[in-house]
Amino acid sequence: MKKILLLLLVLSSFNCYSQNLSICSWNLKDFGKSKSDKEITVIAKLLKSFDVIAIQEVVGSYGGPQAIARLTAELSRSGGKWEYAISGLTSGSAYKSERYAFIWKTDKVKKIGEPWLESKYGLLIGREPFYCRFKIAKKVFTLVSFHAITKSKQPETEIRYFKFFPQLYPLDNLIFCGDFNLPQSHTVFFPLRKMGYISSMVNQKTSLRQKCINNDCLASEFDNFYFNTAKVNLISAGVLHFYKVFNDLKAARLISDHVPIFLNFSLK
Repeated sequence: MKKILLLLLVLSSFNCYSQNLSICSWNLKDFGKSKSDKEITVIAKLLKSFDVIAIQEVVGSYGGPQAIARLTAELSRSGGKWEYAISGLTSGSAYKSERYAFIWKTDKVKKIGEPWLESKYGLLIGREPFYCRFKIAKKVFTLVSFHAITKSKQPETEIRYFKFFPQLYPLDNLIFCGDFNLPQSHTVFFPLRKMGYISSMVNQKTSLRQKCINNDCLASEFDNFYFNTAKVNLISAGVLHFYKVFNDLKAARLISDHVPIFLNFSLK
């Protein structure tokens, strides 16, 4: 409990200024009915200090939307009013098809219109990105959540289409987030860099090992945020080492095999 309180104290510093916004992105492994009430409570305590939450790997069956509703209800019990939106099933194979979700504080941001799954490149990307427009004060940004195919299946064959998204949505301030299953240094991100997009983190591992090695519990640099520096002012970014709350890594991996990542920013 003391470790959770320490994490919450760190998180409480994110929103010192009303025009700043904090987003958390988390691949919550097989997020569905298998998550116990206790696990939902732990997740809510970790996430309640953020303004917008993007969740990947929500299971496609009824248990996935139900788990998002449970988490949103737990967040609301912790203070403030929260709402959520869940995507339809992604277009990949039945085994790999899943959902995305956004959860947000209604007193901090307003959802603009209805969120949508990418349609133009839906047949070329197994778990096509999920978009949602949010408004803070008088400014709007579009959060794009994504979960790439595994590294062994070459996620760069999907991510290469991201270079077309800024032209496809020229009026949107796109902020990409999620599990890309590739490090930010991969050449597939170079076209976005030429357009002014950068990653929020460099050389930051985000997936959990099976076992810690010399107190190093993180394995690969997979999760990140990508945003246009002409439109977004980066304040801070990083990961939450939630696994340190648990006595062992096996117990932590029941929550997820990825750590949550965060972006604290303002809009230009």
